[in-house]
Amino acid sequence: MTAKNLLVELFVEELPPKALKKLGETFASALAHSLKNAGLAPSTAAVTAYATPRRLAAHVTDVLAVAPDKPVVQKLMPVAVGLDADGNATPALLKKLAALGADASCVASLRRENDGKNDILFYDSLAKGATLAEGLQKAVEAALAALPIPKVMTYQLADGWNTVNFVRPAHGLVALYGNEVVPISVLGLRSGNTTRGHRFEAAVDPVVIADADSYAETLKRDGAVIASFAERRAEIARQLAEAAAQAGASLKPIEDEALLDEVTALVERPNVLVGQFEEEFLAVPQECLILTMKANQKYFPLLDASGKLTNQFLVVSNIRPDDASAVIGGNERVVRPRLADAKFFFDQDRKKSLESRVPGLAKVVYHNKLGTQGERVQRVAAIARAIAESLGGGELVHQAEQAAVLAKADLLTDMVGEFPELQGIMGRYYALHDGLNADVADAIEDHYKPRFAGDSLPRGRVGTVVALADKLETLVGLFGIGQIPTGDKDPFALRRHALGVIRMLAEGNLDLPLDGLLNGVFAQFTGIEGFQPNIHALADFIYERLAGSLREQGYTAQEVDAVVSQRPQRLGDIPKRLAAVRAFSALPEAAALAAANKRVGNILKKVGGSVDAVVDHALLQEAAEVALHDALVDVVPRADAAFVTGDYTESLTALAALRAPVDAFFDSVMVNVDDPALRANRLGLLAKLHAAMNQVADLSKLSA
Repeated sequence: MTAKNLLVELFVEELPPKALKKLGETFASALAHSLKNAGLAPSTAAVTAYATPRRLAAHVTDVLAVAPDKPVVQKLMPVAVGLDADGNATPALLKKLAALGADASCVASLRRENDGKNDILFYDSLAKGATLAEGLQKAVEAALAALPIPKVMTYQLADGWNTVNFVRPAHGLVALYGNEVVPISVLGLRSGNTTRGHRFEAAVDPVVIADADSYAETLKRDGAVIASFAERRAEIARQLAEAAAQAGASLKPIEDEALLDEVTALVERPNVLVGQFEEEFLAVPQECLILTMKANQKYFPLLDASGKLTNQFLVVSNIRPDDASAVIGGNERVVRPRLADAKFFFDQDRKKSLESRVPGLAKVVYHNKLGTQGERVQRVAAIARAIAESLGGGELVHQAEQAAVLAKADLLTDMVGEFPELQGIMGRYYALHDGLNADVADAIEDHYKPRFAGDSLPRGRVGTVVALADKLETLVGLFGIGQIPTGDKDPFALRRHALGVIRMLAEGNLDLPLDGLLNGVFAQFTGIEGFQPNIHALADFIYERLAGSLREQGYTAQEVDAVVSQRPQRLGDIPKRLAAVRAFSALPEAAALAAANKRVGNILKKVGGSVDAVVDHALLQEAAEVALHDALVDVVPRADAAFVTGDYTESLTALAALRAPVDAFFDSVMVNVDDPALRANRLGLLAKLHAAMNQVADLSKLSA
């Protein structure tokens, strides 16, 4: 059966730029998926997605005009029900066949098969394969339904009577099978072979697409449109680099993948131009200027070799005039008021110190159950003070408390009011302007870090203390009022906060036991109505995030479970514990000892209560239990000494000497004997063994 390539395009008004890439990919993949399910395209068919500001399109290879017929097996009923004693069809069978479009003439050809209990009648038939027109109609409808559109528009069709719902009004539909138009209809549109090119620069209008394979080339030649999102994006990146090099040998455009995607979704025929603004604006913090140019104007600021902002920027225009000066001048005029606003905000904000803004936080609601930002700041400052005292006290306490008190003050500035993304960043600038210590100023900015996966940690100890205090206050407070993440819902980003706490404690190797840290934070919420101390749930939440993070770093599930299940209090020890477990696993004695540890744990659990690790040497009767006791007397001090010094690998390695006596013990010693004193003594011996084997990690987790 001959196959041809298929092209479908929906021409619409300007689509949401931030969603365009996803819309294009979803449209193409959903369309192809439907065609493959209908048997109209093979599983190996190549799918190419196209997306511009005004169109979604898909090219699918090796599409059939008619899908192959499909064998259909229909289970009918037991032979005893469908046929009478003479082998004639019963009314029940005839009714069933009629429902399937068959009659009594096919009774003789019905297949019989035993299902293990009865002989069953089966009706085998062929389902006619769908035509491309039928299959494509359903495929396009399915593709449109699959688009991730949060909100649709309702608009009236040209007939003045009917309305349809879609993300934007649609004005054209192309459906080409080779060079033939496939007759389909969606959104009040009938398919054809013409589309529209660039609004101003298309060579012809409408653009006629001769066949499916010439779509992208024809649009580029006759319509002045680069249809491929990926190709257009690559072209913009190339032009940005080229324009930056022409503007200055050492200049480079700011790297921002999201901005590049958004700009790609705004233009059909990119043309990068260089603009500039007055150097006096460079007195404003470059983060402000960069943000206003990117967020409001979609410009790419130019940076010098050291990463410092220059007074030049790149514009991605959608037109290519012979003289671009008017386009450049227009963009320069537009950006100037934006930069002037930023300068005004910066100048006005510096007229008041951060400290003078702190009382105003008492009027800003943080959470209706947790009070104002002012109350929150007091809690964070107290937590920061306690953490700083644990880490050494002295000047660290003073600076951490000062930074914590001032950390949220920039929320009341004009600049942060206009650009919330700059909170913390502007606080640092204003703190330096107020003459505060650089460590305090850095901490004001860094207390939000890490803001996202892979973000840097706070620069210094003051920043680390305040960032820990801020994140712990958030976690404890929201857990205490029942705002615990469920499923995919995490409106307060508590998972991110927990990972930030984990990273700071672990990577900073801070001597801050987790339970003590959480208990100290919970104490700051005393007196809040409805607040429930939920330390165990929060600790579980943090250890779950820790386990997930470690698995993502390449540790095996067994290694992670062995360490994290022990809930080590110093998270900075965890890398060393994991390394020790991995080294232990490589020992020839590891598997046997892990299995033995699991067995010991099960025996102790069945006792029904705690077992003291106390052994009376006089009650040791069997040679094997004496040998195990002697081995523990020899090994445990060495393992304990290594554990105390933090040499976890040596601590676990020392346990290898226990394999032979442990194996011998289980081969020849009965633990649960009738004599209660003897049984208690042997359980005490096992408790001592269990404690020795589980200091660094739960070795039973390594047992297959």
